[in-house]
Amino acid sequence: MSSGPVQSSWQFPRGAARAPRPLRTLDIDPNSADAKHGLTPLILAAMNGYEGIVKSLLEREDISPNTAERYGETPLLSAAAGGHEGIVKLLLEREDINPNAADSMVSQTPLEAAAQGGHEGVVKLLLERGDIDPNIRARFGRTPLMSATRGGYVRIVEMLLELGDINPNTRDTFGQTALVLATRGGHEGIVEMLLQREDTNPNTIDPYYGQTLLSAAAMNGYEGIVKLLLGREDIDPDAADTKYCRTPLLWAADRGYEGVVELLLGRGDVNTDTSDLNGKTAFELAASSGHTKVMELLSPPEPSLLIPTRHPLCLSYLPRWPSRSIP
Repeated sequence: MSSGPVQSSWQFPRGAARAPRPLRTLDIDPNSADAKHGLTPLILAAMNGYEGIVKSLLEREDISPNTAERYGETPLLSAAAGGHEGIVKLLLEREDINPNAADSMVSQTPLEAAAQGGHEGVVKLLLERGDIDPNIRARFGRTPLMSATRGGYVRIVEMLLELGDINPNTRDTFGQTALVLATRGGHEGIVEMLLQREDTNPNTIDPYYGQTLLSAAAMNGYEGIVKLLLGREDIDPDAADTKYCRTPLLWAADRGYEGVVELLLGRGDVNTDTSDLNGKTAFELAASSGHTKVMELLSPPEPSLLIPTRHPLCLSYLPRWPSRSIP
């Protein structure tokens, strides 16, 4: 996707905001493309934000507004990716425009490009059309909702969730949902919006990391998100990941996030003697990393059998002493 002014065999003057009047009547082929990039005058003008030239070209009866360049990028996609609202509006006013046309390189639609770039005004214009498809997937199987979520664009996420046909539980090629991406990115406002939906599963496992949302938030010290998740009755605070067999408390203790540790202990139903893959408890992890404040919140484990983590892939009942590595 182009990110700045692009030059080709078609040249527009620097700062060309308005097209010369004769452009509407010149005896030329406005759909001819350069040999190297396949760029037409309309694509080049849309890409560089030359609204006046776009308007003049669209007034010609022989213009083809859906003609794409070499990699399938249409004028609408170019304008949407660049956040050029005026040009997007001009193009969407035509009945012959295809608002869902995706490029051939990353399968990106105008809506996905605008959502990824955080162009709120462009997203609003596109969603006002009745024929826009908000669930088309781009590269890595990501939808516009996922792209907006990854960027932390709260208002765009809000607009997409207001659509009746949006699916917030769609997974990308890595198995991650919008809620997983929001949690990992620390976007508390988006997490809150998604959790307010009845069809959202707060115990979703991120298969790429094998963690619950609570573990991901605890591991990164996102206190606000941890608090949101713990406020739900259907959350499992002791669910362990599949790689290190660590619960949210173990991750928070190891990283020294005392605020998160306090939130978890405040529930009253979190097992403080749970061990990870190497047989270490939260107290031991905090001690080995020198997190004295976290150690003060926790109690040393009893010298007995460890409490197993709640995942079938985690080994359980490891002897406390001596500590040993697990092959």
